[in-house]
Amino acid sequence: MTKPVVVGVDGSPSSLDAVEVAGQEAAMRGAVLRLVHAFGRSSSHLPAGGPPWNPAGAGVRELLDGTLVAAERRARDMAPQVDITRDVTVGEPLTVLEIASRTASLVVVGSRGLGAFSSLLLGSASGHLAAHGRCPVLVVRGRPKPAGAVLLAVDDSPASDEAVRFAFTEASLRGADVTAVHVCRAGSADVYDGPADPPFVTYDETHLREKAEHVLDAAVGGIRERYPNVSVVRRPMVGRVRHTLIEASTHAQLLVMGARGRGGFTGLLLGSVSHALLHHALCPVAVVRQRGEELAAAEGGRGDHP
Repeated sequence: MTKPVVVGVDGSPSSLDAVEVAGQEAAMRGAVLRLVHAFGRSSSHLPAGGPPWNPAGAGVRELLDGTLVAAERRARDMAPQVDITRDVTVGEPLTVLEIASRTASLVVVGSRGLGAFSSLLLGSASGHLAAHGRCPVLVVRGRPKPAGAVLLAVDDSPASDEAVRFAFTEASLRGADVTAVHVCRAGSADVYDGPADPPFVTYDETHLREKAEHVLDAAVGGIRERYPNVSVVRRPMVGRVRHTLIEASTHAQLLVMGARGRGGFTGLLLGSVSHALLHHALCPVAVVRQRGEELAAAEGGRGDHP
């Protein structure tokens, strides 16, 4: 049985956009759509410094149920055939969504929200959810109704392998092509990421592009037979990772990246590249964890260090 698609709901325009995308994902996968609203003392529904908190009182639960009813209506308009469940949960949204991800095929969130949800993508919380969630996390942002290929950010790490599989599956479900990109950084660009290109950089661009081509061949060469309906365009590139991927997202309907990486993608979800993509990509961004990391986390172990 297909695991449900989970979407975080808070009534904000961004979360309702996420509900639409989550409904489409559930329809494509033949999955149940689970609408989740979490609230605690920090919720915008509750006044600070007020009387002792009673989550069942003062019409709070009724108000939140109304938020989910509106979200369900939005989802049914987009995907009327999808089975939908609604959950109002007491707790911090980040923790609630992380727990929900353990039994989900995908978690979908908006790029901005209200109250406690507003912190999800502002700073370290986004990296935490993407790095510790037990399934792929899709952040809905960018231009309305994006069109184009599924943009796949490739490196040679195990996490990238999972991202490759996810990207091809998404492309197959969406009837889209895959554009696979590997970016080789040039010279001192490895340590310099200022507003302009670093001065006096000397490098062999032909060699770097050949290196990028080898990485792309290794990443997507073996998977194409399993997805005969998906066309692939390889784009070996030389430059700065964040700027290259943001520019490429202009022509994509989805950007897919692994949660851990090497080289230009090292620490992707914990550093400046991840912040740039989550804040500035012009299409939704899917973050895919390595399965081995999920297993290690479930057993109380530790995954590879970024």
